[in-house]
Amino acid sequence: MQRILSTELAQHPGETVTIAGWVHRRRLLKQVAFVIVRDATGFAQVVVADPATRAEIEMISEESVIEVTAQVSVNAAAPAGVELTSPSVRVLSAVSVPLPLELHRPALTATLPTQLDHAALALRHPTRAAALRMAAAATEGFRSALAAQRFVEIHTPKIVASATESGANVFAIDYFGRPGYLAQSPQFYKQMMVGVFERVFEVGPVFRAEPHDTGRHLAQYTSLDAELGFITDHRDVMRVLTSALAGMAAAVEPWAALHVERELPAVHFTEALKIAGAREDEPDLAPAHERALGEWARKEHGSDFVFVTGYPMAKRPFYTHPDPADPRWSNGFDLLFRGMELVTGGQRLHRYSDYEVALKGDVEPYAGYLDAFRYGMPPHGGFAIGLERFVARLLEVRNVREVTAFPRDLHRMTP
Repeated sequence: MQRILSTELAQHPGETVTIAGWVHRRRLLKQVAFVIVRDATGFAQVVVADPATRAEIEMISEESVIEVTAQVSVNAAAPAGVELTSPSVRVLSAVSVPLPLELHRPALTATLPTQLDHAALALRHPTRAAALRMAAAATEGFRSALAAQRFVEIHTPKIVASATESGANVFAIDYFGRPGYLAQSPQFYKQMMVGVFERVFEVGPVFRAEPHDTGRHLAQYTSLDAELGFITDHRDVMRVLTSALAGMAAAVEPWAALHVERELPAVHFTEALKIAGAREDEPDLAPAHERALGEWARKEHGSDFVFVTGYPMAKRPFYTHPDPADPRWSNGFDLLFRGMELVTGGQRLHRYSDYEVALKGDVEPYAGYLDAFRYGMPPHGGFAIGLERFVARLLEVRNVREVTAFPRDLHRMTP
C-alpha cells in the first residue's frame, strides 16, 4: 500500500492507509495507548487497543521510525480531525540509545549548546524545522521577486586567489600547494557579471574570519546578493531591494507576518547619528545606535525597516561610489531590520579611471576584476542580505544560531 502523509489523512475517512514517520510521543494508558507519529508535514495520532500491538508499542522508543497501516477514523479531538485505529505497526529503524534531548514538548528545553552538539536530533523539533522551512521560503521569495525583474541567477567561486575584496578577515587554505582563501562575498564576480546579464543575483555561502562571539555573527552564513546595471544612483538599488524584501515577506507569510511598505523610511547617516544620540564624529553605527534607529522607525513610521544612507566613504570599500554633491559621503546604505543591520549595499564605481584613483594606482592585485571596467561597464550597484539574520529577526530570537542548521562560529566546526 502506498504511503501517504499525515496532512493527507483527512482526505481518506474510513479508508485503510499506510503512513510512516518518527515516534514523536507515546501515551500508555490503562486501556489504550496513543502514538503520535511525526513526518515532514505534521503529526498523526494512532490509537492502539489491541493488547498484542500495545506490547509492541511499549518496546518502541521515541524517535524510532515506524510504518503504520490502519483505518482512518473521524475524531474532532485528533490532529486534523482524524486518527488511525486498528493499526498494524512495522519498525523500520529502532532507537536503542537514550535521547540527549526531548522533542515532544512544545518548546525545546535543552540549552543551545546541547542543541547544536546534537543538531541531527534537535533540528527535528517543529520549531527548529519551521525556522529552516522559513529560510527556504524566504530564499524562494527572493529568487522569484528578482527573476520577475530580469535578474539572472549566477554561481561564483568560493575559493579565490587573493584576499583583496574588503577589510574583513579571510580564511586561508592550501590550494594544491598554493595559498588560497575562502571568499568573503561574491562582490567582484557579481559586478563582472553585470557586464554579461545587466542584472544578476546569487544565493550562496560567504566566509568571514572575524573573531566575533556574539548572537548576531557567524563565520559562515548564507548571503542573498544582487547587482544591477544602468542605474541612476543608489536609490534605484534601494527600490529593487524593497521589492525583493516584499517577495520574501510574502513567501514566509505561513510562518510569520511581515509588512514591507512600498517605500521604506530613509535617513542620511548624519541624521541617523542625531536620532540615535551618538556623537557627530562617530564613523559608524554601533549596535545600540541601530536599536535606537529601529525604535524610531517603528514609532515615527510604523515600519520594521529603515535605510541609513550616505555612510562616510572612509568606512566603505574602495569600489563604493561617492556622493557627487559631497565626496566625504558615499552613495552607500545599510538597511536596518527591527534595530539590526540586515543589508549592506550601494552604488559602485563603474569607470576604470575611478578605480585607478581609488586604489592609488595599485591595480595589479585586482587585474582580473578591473578588466570588466577596462572593457566598459554601466553605472551599477547592488546589495547583500544575510539570510540567517533575516530569519532570526523575523522570529525575534536572540541568537542567530537558533535558526541555523549547522552554525560555524569562533568555537564550532562540528557537527
